[in-house]
Amino acid sequence: MAVSRTERNDKLERSDESLIEAHLKGDATAFATLVERYRNDLHGFLTRFLGSSAAADDVFQETFLQVHLSGGTFDTERTFKPWLFTIAANKARDFHRKRKRRATASLQAPVGKNPDGAMLIDMIESTQARPDAPSEVADQQAIVKGVLDGLPVHHREIILMGYFQRMSYQQIADALTIPLGTVKSRLHAAVALFSAQWRRARGDSAGDLGEV
Repeated sequence: MAVSRTERNDKLERSDESLIEAHLKGDATAFATLVERYRNDLHGFLTRFLGSSAAADDVFQETFLQVHLSGGTFDTERTFKPWLFTIAANKARDFHRKRKRRATASLQAPVGKNPDGAMLIDMIESTQARPDAPSEVADQQAIVKGVLDGLPVHHREIILMGYFQRMSYQQIADALTIPLGTVKSRLHAAVALFSAQWRRARGDSAGDLGEV
């Protein structure tokens, strides 16, 4: 039977927490609604984190498989998004570790090139970019991607959560299971490192990034 527009709107307006609760109670459509709701947001985060859209596809699926398997452990009094991103970040870190082991084991692994690398399609808003022409925009996007890819994982993930996902300090703390003070100090260090590497890559004195 076809689903009416009103029913579709009702599903879209339901909270994440009510959807996961409905899924646990046997609602066959609730989980699919959650997956679609986070398809762009979470997949974009994973693509930036992993540097590969194909890898993001795999980790996205693994993340929601874990949500399905561990749904019973979720406290519906809490917010779903930080819990989801905790799982995604853990899966992405696992992927990085496995990829490093494979690269170390293979003498034929390509050096300095990721054939699946996906270009970042947006810039951190507070960088002082001057997009005078499409080619300049592409060049600056390439620099941003290179700088992000070169950061240590714990710095890269916190910048992605804070600047690209616009998560609050508390949401990041929940997602990474670290104290709030650690979030602030780690984000400050990550932004300082990014800013220094950004200036070095551009060969100029571009200003530092602001705080989230």
